[in-house]
Amino acid sequence: MERKIRKNPSREECEKIIRRILVTEASERGCNRHFRHPSDFMSFFQSLYPPSDALTKQVQRAIKAMDMPKDENGYYIVNKTSKQLEQETEIKHFFEIGNVSVTDLSLSQPVFLKADPSIQSYLMHILTTSVTFERYIDTIMEANGGLIIYTQSKTELLSALSALMPS
Repeated sequence: MERKIRKNPSREECEKIIRRILVTEASERGCNRHFRHPSDFMSFFQSLYPPSDALTKQVQRAIKAMDMPKDENGYYIVNKTSKQLEQETEIKHFFEIGNVSVTDLSLSQPVFLKADPSIQSYLMHILTTSVTFERYIDTIMEANGGLIIYTQSKTELLSALSALMPS
């Protein structure tokens, strides 16, 4: 009986296998706590393919091509590139210095404030900096013919706006 010798996998095949290994690791353990270097994958690859320098180089090429970042402990991060991690780090930094928070607008109601287009920008500015109105405005944006204000205090906002309208 002729024995079929398996050749080394392509770089793309290695990438798929590595990704599958890391996804499995993360789903079973919550995060990757085993794989830091290309050599950490070799026992798995050597169980499927004959050990060789070419196999080692192919796995190294796949890791490099995947451009996977590492966490603070040196473990590969699954499903992110170094560029994505860099962008997320920058976003996180600006979230911190800008006191960014999430507001659920599903509880807010829209109010349309009809206004002449020539004053919309300035009106938006004075409403958002007003001590009276800042507590009523979740968000405000310019629209065709006026401003759209989202608020969780619609009755109070309408009352405060009405009190300033010309009679």
